Amino acid sequence: MILMDDIVREGHPTLRIKTEEVKFPLTDETRQLAEDMLQYLINSQDPEIAEEYKLRSGIGLAANQVNSLQRMFALHLPDENGEQLSFVAINPKIVSHSVESTYLTAGEGCLSVDRNVPGYVPRYARITVKFKTIDGEEKKMRLKGLPAIAFQHELDHLNGIMFYDHINEENPFAEIPNSIPYERD
Repeated sequence: MILMDDIVREGHPTLRIKTEEVKFPLTDETRQLAEDMLQYLINSQDPEIAEEYKLRSGIGLAANQVNSLQRMFALHLPDENGEQLSFVAINPKIVSHSVESTYLTAGEGCLSVDRNVPGYVPRYARITVKFKTIDGEEKKMRLKGLPAIAFQHELDHLNGIMFYDHINEENPFAEIPNSIPYERD
């Protein structure tokens, strides 16, 4: 079981290294890590389990956040229709995206960042993505809203980019051209 102590924090060198493509079939260790990452997110959103194990709630977790340089992340969050999206994306790619941008009005957070970083993080409003599942099945999805934002946040991790790298240093709350603000419930 992944705990908060297993999640590396900002300043750790692994967070700034581009991860490596995962080969199929998965090794037992890689499969276990993928399952554990997703389970962390599920556990972190369960108030009783989160309190018992002192887990910070998260909707996404990338492999390099648990000090592994494998190109995969887990997401567990509701989509635009309130349906639960819960998956591990292995070797993920954005294959197309909208011209329009979006951003979380409250800003983004990260399990590897123990401080509040104010500011807008511009993201594509809509994306089409491809990735492989734990079983090696190729998936293609269209995402918008919070799932699109979270997918881009985690994909950035795999490229050694932190969310605050996108914030305008001069004016963190500067208006983002051609964008729709996203309010999180």
